[in-house]
Amino acid sequence: MSPQGGLTLGIVLTYLSVVVALPLAALVWQSTKGGSHGFWASVTSPEGVAALKLTLVASLGVAIINAVTGTLIAWVLVRDSFAGKWIVNAVIDLPFALPTIVTGLAMLALYGPLSPVDINVAYSRSAIVLALLFVTLPFVVRSVQPVLQELDSELEEAAASLGASSWQTFSRIVLPNLLPGVLSGVALAFAKAVGEFGSVVFITGNLPFKTEVSSVYIFGQIESGNSSGAAATSVVLLAISFGVLLSIGALRRWATRRDA
Repeated sequence: MSPQGGLTLGIVLTYLSVVVALPLAALVWQSTKGGSHGFWASVTSPEGVAALKLTLVASLGVAIINAVTGTLIAWVLVRDSFAGKWIVNAVIDLPFALPTIVTGLAMLALYGPLSPVDINVAYSRSAIVLALLFVTLPFVVRSVQPVLQELDSELEEAAASLGASSWQTFSRIVLPNLLPGVLSGVALAFAKAVGEFGSVVFITGNLPFKTEVSSVYIFGQIESGNSSGAAATSVVLLAISFGVLLSIGALRRWATRRDA
C-alpha cells in the first residue's frame, strides 16, 4: 500500500472509530455495569421479552411487505412513463428527510381517534405496522431501482422471442438480477424497523405486553433510572440488526456470484 493510501485508510478508520465504533463500545460497557446477572435479568424480563417479540415480528412483516411493494414501485418508476413521476420520486424519499416524530403525529392525525377518514387503529398493533411501513418505504425501492435501470432489456426481448412467457422471463431473468438489490433493501428496512422510535411512540399507546416495542421499552427504562438495563436491551437490538445485515450481505454475495 502506498503512503498516500495508508494515510487515507488511517483517516477513514479514525473517523469510523470516533463516529461508530467508540459509541457502540461505550453502549456495551454501559450494559455490563450491573454484571452478567444484571444484564441477563434486563434482557429476559417479561416486559422486555414481550416488547422484543413484538418488535421482531412487526419488523419482519414490514420487511416482507416492502420486498414485494418496493420492487413493484421500483418497476413502475423505471419501466413506465407517466405524468408526475418526479412527485412520486419525491414522496418516496420523504421518509428519509422527515423527522420520525412528525411521521408519528401524521399517523395519529390520520389513523387516530379524530381520523378524518373514520379509520382508527391507534393503540393497536396495526398502527405499529403502518408507522414502520412509512419510515421503511424508500429502502427496497432505492435499492432495486438502479439495478432495474442497468438491466439489459435485450435479455428479456430474447427470452420473449424464444417463446418464454412473461412470468418465465421475470422469474428466470429479471428476478435473479434483482435479488441482491431486494435483499439489501429488505435488510436495511428490517434494521430500521427494529430500532424505530419516533413514528410509533404516539400512535401505539405503548401498552406493555400489547403495543410496546423495544425502543419505547428502552426509553421507559431510561426514564425510570435503569440506564444499564436500557443499554442491555439496546445491545440485544444492535446484535440482531448487525447479524441480519451480515447474513443478508453474505446471501447477496452468494446470489451475485451464482449469477455471474
